[in-house]
Amino acid sequence: MLATRPDIRNLAIVAHVDHGKTTLVDAMLRQSGAFGAHEEVVDRVMDSNDLEREKGITILAKNASILHSGVRVNLIDTPGHADFGGEVERGLTMADGILLLVDASEGPLPQTRFVLRKALEAKLPVILVVNKVDRQDARISEVVDEVYELFLDLDAAEDQIDFPIIYSNGRAGRAWTDVESIGESGDLEPLFKTIMDTIPAPSYEPDHPLQALVTNLDASPYVGRLALCRILNGSLRKGQQVAWCRRTGAVETVKVTELYMTENLDRVSVETAGPGDIVAIAGIADITIGETIADPVDARPLPVTHVDEPTLSMVIGVNTSPLAGQEGKKLTARMIKDRLDAELVGNVSIAVLPTERPDAWEVQGRGELQLAVLVEMMRREGFELTVGKPRVLTQLVNGKVHEPVERVTIDVPEDYLGLVTQLVALRKGRLEQMVNHGTGWVRMEYLVPARGLIGFRTEFLTDTRGTGILHHIYDRHEPWFGPLRTRPTGSLVADRRGMTTSYSIIGLQERGVLFVGPGIEVYEGMIVGENARSDDMDVNITKTKQLTNHRAASAEILERLIPHQELSLEQALEFISEDEYVEVTPMTVRLRKAELEQATRGRKAAQAKRERLAANA
Repeated sequence: MLATRPDIRNLAIVAHVDHGKTTLVDAMLRQSGAFGAHEEVVDRVMDSNDLEREKGITILAKNASILHSGVRVNLIDTPGHADFGGEVERGLTMADGILLLVDASEGPLPQTRFVLRKALEAKLPVILVVNKVDRQDARISEVVDEVYELFLDLDAAEDQIDFPIIYSNGRAGRAWTDVESIGESGDLEPLFKTIMDTIPAPSYEPDHPLQALVTNLDASPYVGRLALCRILNGSLRKGQQVAWCRRTGAVETVKVTELYMTENLDRVSVETAGPGDIVAIAGIADITIGETIADPVDARPLPVTHVDEPTLSMVIGVNTSPLAGQEGKKLTARMIKDRLDAELVGNVSIAVLPTERPDAWEVQGRGELQLAVLVEMMRREGFELTVGKPRVLTQLVNGKVHEPVERVTIDVPEDYLGLVTQLVALRKGRLEQMVNHGTGWVRMEYLVPARGLIGFRTEFLTDTRGTGILHHIYDRHEPWFGPLRTRPTGSLVADRRGMTTSYSIIGLQERGVLFVGPGIEVYEGMIVGENARSDDMDVNITKTKQLTNHRAASAEILERLIPHQELSLEQALEFISEDEYVEVTPMTVRLRKAELEQATRGRKAAQAKRERLAANA
């Protein structure tokens, strides 16, 4: 017979990126009295990571605790971006229900489909929150209908489709239970009441021995590694001897030196915790995600958390450029390997494999953004790296090569409809659905091979003058689509080392877009711009003007420098081709050829051309 803990609710908040999860959590914390009277309140308080604040997205799943009417509501704030799906899946293992947030204008998007599918598979009850109902372009009834369609499309059970609906303005901290009352004064009490009524209290077997699943990891400067667990059965006590059930199948007896629970946003030390509680424990130095804390007398390990397979990979290695070692402090292969191994401990959705080179490793992940965030975090820690072009991971099914396919949702003004259709067609995209809402905007849903989307976002934003909105998520594997020509341009490559000059840049401006300005140190093989033509061109960007005592006829002509384009790390990874690398240092992002010497590159290109002609003959 199962018992319940009526004083606890464990709730995951899931939504597509930028639909207002973190802002709604802020409002819930404020109205529950989580902040003191004189305490400084920061917006998006759950986004504690510097990168999260800069990019405006949630990267790591975190939890807060709210005390409402004597019931502790544990809120798990999950990422909204598809690339961090591993964090979402871990968050759902701690929850007994989900708050599905949907923008009142944008409606359900690819990530909404992803997290909802995971929640329905886990048989979790759903509360739909239609957020941002104050938007001028809100279309509330249509969005609710789209969510119902999504539930039906995902084969939801009858009881799952019968979900309660809340309408909210997260920024103002207000919620309503029906459309007619939207705009009236109020607070989030209707949302809290719906959570109490809909989300079940944690259930457990009263006589079952201890079982706690490790769902996340953290670190403390005082007690070392912390394992975040949800206690499923039994109770846990500080100082208790427990069985540590490892991934390998081994069972070790260890001691819980510290036990913490979350109150509001702070971790507080407690003596005991019971079933349904989300706790952090210290004392087990090598514990990892998916392992089980159990009773030492009767150890019963739980199934290891399964995460979807990676779809993209890229090679990360030691920086081998002539300018290596000038900015970073962590340069060696051993340091890079140790850092990648450390990332594996807390990130279950990536894999690190060896390559033919002893100083480079293949890192596999969910998408470009996830891999770019890892590289960005490493450069901020003082690493210098060489990063290769992202590549898709294929599978062999019945003797045929299958590649990952992404479900892409595009919102564009009507004027750009033909342009976007042409862009996606070049990448072998297949149109699944097109809707014109009558507001001057069109929504298109495509299935596109994942390798066709590498570098697509930058081109898409350029061609739609920054007005287009693009979201995509892994859908399935399909047979290989054939060759794609996604980058029609070549590179402008420096042919010698030196400092760039305005004189040489003026002469090269008409060749294409430059990535460097005057007074920048370059080296042979470094990419300094994008060639307007399809082939690479070696250029002298360090040439200086010969000074004489003769007055030139063109002396009075004013030549203007066109501002160069500075590429971000994500843009650089999208731009490079197969034989190019991104050189990443704490201060700089440079592009370079894999083979720096011009003569060697020329020989290899000639050899490849001869082999191609021989194969065609």
